[in-house]
Amino acid sequence: MTPLQTALTARGYTELTPVQNAVTDEALIGADMLVSAQTGSGKTVGFGLALGPTLLGDADRFEAADAPLALIIAPTRELAMQVKRELAWLYAETGVVMASCVGGMDMRDERRALSRGTHIVVATPGRLRDHIMRGSIDLSAIRGVVLDEADEMLDLGFREDLEFILGECPESRRTLMFSATVPAQIARLAKTYQKDAVRVATQSSGSQHADITYQAMNVANHDAENAIINVLRYHEAPNAIVFCNTRAMVNRVTTRLSNRGFSVVALSGELTQSERTNALQAMRDGRARVCVATDVAARGIDLPNLELVVHAELPSNHETLLHRSGRTGRAGRKGTSVLIVTAKVRSKAMRILKGAKLDAEWIDAPSADAVREQDEVRLLDDPMWTDDVTEGEADMVAKLAERFDATQLAAAILRMHGLRHSAPEDLSVVTGEKAPKARAPFGPSVWFSVAGGRNQGVEVRRLLPIVCNAGDITKDDIGAIRIQDDMSYVEIQQSAADGFVAALGPDMKVEGGALVTKLNEVPAAANQPKPRFEPKTGGKPAPRGPKRDYGDKPAPKRNYDDAPKPASSKRVWDASTKPAPKPKAPGPIDWDDAPAPRHKKPKPGAKPAAKSGAKSPFAKAPSTLEKAVKDGSVSDLKKPRHKSGAKGAHGSAAPKTGKPNSKKNKARRAAAAGGTQPPRRKS
Repeated sequence: MTPLQTALTARGYTELTPVQNAVTDEALIGADMLVSAQTGSGKTVGFGLALGPTLLGDADRFEAADAPLALIIAPTRELAMQVKRELAWLYAETGVVMASCVGGMDMRDERRALSRGTHIVVATPGRLRDHIMRGSIDLSAIRGVVLDEADEMLDLGFREDLEFILGECPESRRTLMFSATVPAQIARLAKTYQKDAVRVATQSSGSQHADITYQAMNVANHDAENAIINVLRYHEAPNAIVFCNTRAMVNRVTTRLSNRGFSVVALSGELTQSERTNALQAMRDGRARVCVATDVAARGIDLPNLELVVHAELPSNHETLLHRSGRTGRAGRKGTSVLIVTAKVRSKAMRILKGAKLDAEWIDAPSADAVREQDEVRLLDDPMWTDDVTEGEADMVAKLAERFDATQLAAAILRMHGLRHSAPEDLSVVTGEKAPKARAPFGPSVWFSVAGGRNQGVEVRRLLPIVCNAGDITKDDIGAIRIQDDMSYVEIQQSAADGFVAALGPDMKVEGGALVTKLNEVPAAANQPKPRFEPKTGGKPAPRGPKRDYGDKPAPKRNYDDAPKPASSKRVWDASTKPAPKPKAPGPIDWDDAPAPRHKKPKPGAKPAAKSGAKSPFAKAPSTLEKAVKDGSVSDLKKPRHKSGAKGAHGSAAPKTGKPNSKKNKARRAAAAGGTQPPRRKS
C-alpha cells in the first residue's frame, strides 16, 4: 500500500469519487489533463492523487527539500490555504515540505520558507508572480503545475499572471487544469500551455447537485431581510452562509443578524487576511453559525457542517449560483440552497435556474407560526429528554423536582429555550402565482388545415379564438399553428380531435366560412420554425394599380425629366401673372421727407413757442439771474458758477440743494442785486 493510499484509509475513504477515479487512471499517468467536475466532488484530493506518480515516481518518500517540484495555483487566499491543509494530510507519510505564497501574508516569511527548500508550493497568482520577479523562487525543477478553479481565476483578471507563470516554468512540466466549467477562454489557455491535453468531464448528465435541495421563496419586496431571519431560524443549521452581492449589503445584513442575537461573522474583500482567517476558523470551531459573505467566499470554501446556503441577493449568472450552492452538499452530505425571490427579481430567478438546469421548489418563506412549530419539534426531539441523569446532576435534579412541580419546570425550560433563539418575523402574504407553470408534453396530435392564410389577413391571434370557439376546445388542446400564404395549419391533441370535429358539424366550417379539413399526415409547414413575429397587416403587400399590357412590345421607359417636381415650401413667383418685384437700389436719405418728431401736446392756456429763433424744446430755460445779467442790470456781478461749493461776489456759497426758483433763492438774489446781505436764519 502506497503512502497516499494509507492516508486515504486513515481519513475514512472507502471508495473514490468519479473525478478521483478518472484522474488516477493508469492510462493518464504523465499526461496533461483538462478536468471539469461539479464543485464539491473531491477535486483537491483528485489532483493530489494525480500528482503522486509525477512527484514521487516509484519512491515512497520525498528526498531532501530543495527547489519546488510542484505548483498549486488557486484564485483566493482561503482556497489556497484549504488546498494546503488537504494536501498536508494526503502527503503526511511522504515527508513532504510545503509552503504557501498568498496575498495578505508577510512576504519575508514566505521568502525564508522558500529559501529553506520545499516540495510543493500553494500560491495565488499575484503573489507568486511577485516572488518570481524578485527571484525568491526557483522554478527550474518544477515537474507539475495545477490550476485549481481556472475559470474563476480568469474571471478575476489573472490571465496575464497565469500566462507569465506558465511561461517561466519548464516546458517538460505536466499541467493539470481543474475547473467547474470550461468556457472558451479556458479552452484557449489549455491549447496554448498544455501538450495534447486529455479532456476529462465527470459532470453527470442529470440534474446539477443531486445532494442539494433548491428552494425559491416568494417574498414581498419589503420583507427580504425578514425572510432571511425566518429561514435561518426555521432550519437552525450548524453552519450557514448568506451570500450578498456588495460589501455594503454584507455589512447591513451582518449588523441586522447580530442585533437579533445570531452568532455571525462577515467575509468580504475589504477584510484583512487575518480577519478572514479568523472568521472561517470561528465557523469551524462553532463560535459562529452564520457567515455573511460576498462571492469571494463562493469558491473552494469547505465548511464541514455547512448545511444551508441563502442567496440574499441573486447572483449575476447561473455559474455563480452553482458555485455558491456548491459550498453545501459536499462529499455525499445533504444541503439546502434557498433563493430569496421578490417580485422585482422573479424573472431573473427563473432565468438563472433555467440556465443552471435546476428544478427549484417554489414555496413561501417560513412564517412566524411555521418557525415556532419547528422549534417545538426540535425541542421535543432533543436527546436531553432521554439521556440518563449523571452523578453531577443528580443532586440538583432532586432539588428542582422537590421544589417545583412539573408545570413550573416545563415553563422554565420553554422560557430558557426562547431566550436562546431570536423571535421570528411576521411576513406579508404574497399573493399571485407561486411557481411558474411548466407546460406538459403535448403528446399525440392530429393536424387540420384551415382555408386562408397571410394573403387573406389570417393571424395567429385571431385564428386561435376562432378555432377554440368553433370546436369547443381550449388553447391547451392546441399545439402549433403555422400560417402559410393561402392556407393555415392547426395541431390539435388527439384526445380532443374527435370532439373538435363533432363540434364543427357536417359542414366543417368555422367563423367566417373558412373550411376546415382533417389531414392524414403531418404537413410540410409543421417542420418550419415558428416565425419570430407576424406583421399586424397580415403580410399583404401594398396595393398597386393594374399592370398595363403592352403586348409583344417592351414596356416604355419612363422619362423622369418630365416628371413633376415636388412642391417646395418656398414662394415661387409666376412670371406669367405677376413679375417678381425688383429691389430698389439704396440712395441718399432725404431728411426733409423725414417725419417730424412727436412732441407732447401743450397744456390748455399755454403760450405757443416763437417760431423765429426758437431753440430746441429740450433746451433749459434761463434763470432770472441769467436774464438780469443779459439785460445789463447786474453787469458788475460775475456769472454765478453752479458747481458745488463755488462762492459768489459776497463770498457766500451757492446753494447746494434746493430749486433755483424757490422763494428763499429769489430773496437772496434780490438782496444781492440791492447790495444788501440776505437775511440769515436764526439759530
